[in-house]
Amino acid sequence: MTSWSLASLAYMIPLASFALTWVVLTVVIRVWSDRVLDHPNERSLHQRPVSRMGGIGVAAGIAVSVPFVSPVEWWPLWVGACFLVGISFLDDIIGLPIIGRLLAHFVAAGGAASGLLFDSTGAIVVLLAVMAIVWMTNLYNFMDGMDGLAGGMALFGFGFYAIAGVLSGHLPLAAISAVIAAAAGAFLFFNFHPARIFMGDAGSTLFGFLAACLGLVGWQLGIWTLWFPGLVFSPFIVDATVTLLRRLLRGEKFWRPHREHYYQRLALNGWGHRRTVLAAYGVMALCGGFALLYQYASEGWRIVILGFLGMLFFSLALGVRGVEQRIQPVGP
Repeated sequence: MTSWSLASLAYMIPLASFALTWVVLTVVIRVWSDRVLDHPNERSLHQRPVSRMGGIGVAAGIAVSVPFVSPVEWWPLWVGACFLVGISFLDDIIGLPIIGRLLAHFVAAGGAASGLLFDSTGAIVVLLAVMAIVWMTNLYNFMDGMDGLAGGMALFGFGFYAIAGVLSGHLPLAAISAVIAAAAGAFLFFNFHPARIFMGDAGSTLFGFLAACLGLVGWQLGIWTLWFPGLVFSPFIVDATVTLLRRLLRGEKFWRPHREHYYQRLALNGWGHRRTVLAAYGVMALCGGFALLYQYASEGWRIVILGFLGMLFFSLALGVRGVEQRIQPVGP
């Protein structure tokens, strides 16, 4: 394949991903809008049952488009992704025990990490990679709790992956990332508040899995440092990790549904869906921009960037707490 034809595919295939995702989601909403419903519960922010079959459209847009731009040797990643989507969609339909889901996540992560990294790294690195993939898969699912949030993170996150791929001259990674971002963009048209469909576990686990796997692939290929994917997806990583640690320190059952994520606390204390998610988009864009700057900065400036983002998240946490205190009644 010539460089011209590869470049053409890099532009056309994401458009195909967007279109196919749009078409599939349109059909799902019109034909199966009353199937596999997500009913309001103690974790959710929505007020009415909504179909959670959106993962079908996202997976279809990615699955049909990726073979045109992905290197053949990346097949372990896509086998793991297909397995994960299948298990997660089954969970969306009938519900699976947490142990079974977690085991499936480790199988998918283990296959992808060992197939992509084992030839050039040691067993310890592969083990750490598996843990990172499993955590990213699950934390993305945890963070999928508000209209437009998880889809927006995928649009921004994989969009910045694509930009980094273009800047480094690695068109396959750029095109794959653009394909995923395009599918997320199409999904957002149906998921922005008030959402007509949710992505379900099939969509959220897929996005988390691909964010971790492509992040590791980019690191292995020397396209970016390990900090880059972490910074790009830091809005989700920080919220989910800090919330989990807070619940563990309080002795709570962390696997139980809750509404203690920072975005949930903000939405429940006067900000609402739209204002909260638009603010989150701003943070996502800022973190992605600084992640790109980090790639080309000197060591000294990299420390400054990390320090700034650390202060940003600390300030945001204080801001959410401040909003809560203003909303709470002063006394009887």
